[in-house]
Amino acid sequence: MEFMAWFSHRFIMHGILWSLHKDHHQHSDGFFERNDSFFLMYAIPSWLLIEHGMRNGNDWRLFAGLGILAYGLTYFVFHEVFIHQRFAWFRHAKHPYFRAMRKAHYVHHRVKGKTGASCFGLLFFPRKYYKGELAKRND
Repeated sequence: MEFMAWFSHRFIMHGILWSLHKDHHQHSDGFFERNDSFFLMYAIPSWLLIEHGMRNGNDWRLFAGLGILAYGLTYFVFHEVFIHQRFAWFRHAKHPYFRAMRKAHYVHHRVKGKTGASCFGLLFFPRKYYKGELAKRND
């Protein structure tokens, strides 16, 4: 799922559907963004796959739908709650992985336009974002 998330973020959100994703890179007032519509673009296929998979003997569609759901929940917790802090949970995470995740995401958001951004993934990012974090952890 991480590759699919990277691919869709890089080529769909920063591509043909930039009009929906743009407000996520540019500050906007209010709780909701147009970018939040991507939730439905993943939730609906997940729900349909789960439903049809269960109706057909728990076939591959069920597990594909559950995979999308699991990644969606992961995205919500890490991206919306932890990184962008849309809810006041996990504000003081000190683990090197989480600090590096936040750094990589902030580097992605430095670019306000459609092109030129890096770090399109959520869970995997270059090791350089750990710089100094692992040394602090070992002290």
